[in-house]
Parts: sequence; structure tokens; C-alpha cells
Amino acid sequence: MPRAFPIEFRNDVVAVARKGEASIAQVAKDFGVSESCLQRWLKLADIEDGKRPGVTAAEGAELREARKRIRLLEQENEVLRRAAAYLSQANLPGK
Repeated sequence: MPRAFPIEFRNDVVAVARKGEASIAQVAKDFGVSESCLQRWLKLADIEDGKRPGVTAAEGAELREARKRIRLLEQENEVLRRAAAYLSQANLPGK
């Protein structure tokens, strides 16, 4: 598994790459990361800065939390629906 770089390191590398004083390949080589990794960091930084369309990290986290909450509420709703059906069957006359 590739090693994870601290966010501060990523931000520094992106800042150097954005200056344009060296090619992307040279910046990647200087910092010891792959060129494709640096390209990805640049793309993510552009999304975070609003220069490129996409889902920011904060929006992604919020979306994940919302989906978790929806899944939980759907499960709770299913339990309540089954309980209501069971109780309505138990209260039928003639049993």
C-alpha cells in the first residue's frame, strides 16, 4: 500500500508545483512522489479551491454522514412498520 503523506506536505508540494518554476515531473522527483500522485494532488487542490467542479472533502464527509443517517432512519422505519403490522395482527378479533 502506498504511504500516506501528511496534508501539510501535500499542500507545500502543490504550492511549489503551482509556482510553475519547474515542470510537474521535476517537482514530483524533487519531493519523492510520483508524477501521477502530484497530478492528483493538484486536481484535488483545484476542486478544494473552487477552480474545478467536483465534491470538496468537506462536502464528501457531509454526504457520507447524511447517507449513514438515511440508512439508519430507513432501518428504524422498517422496524416500526413491522411492529405495527405484527401488533395489528395480534389485535384482530376471533383469535
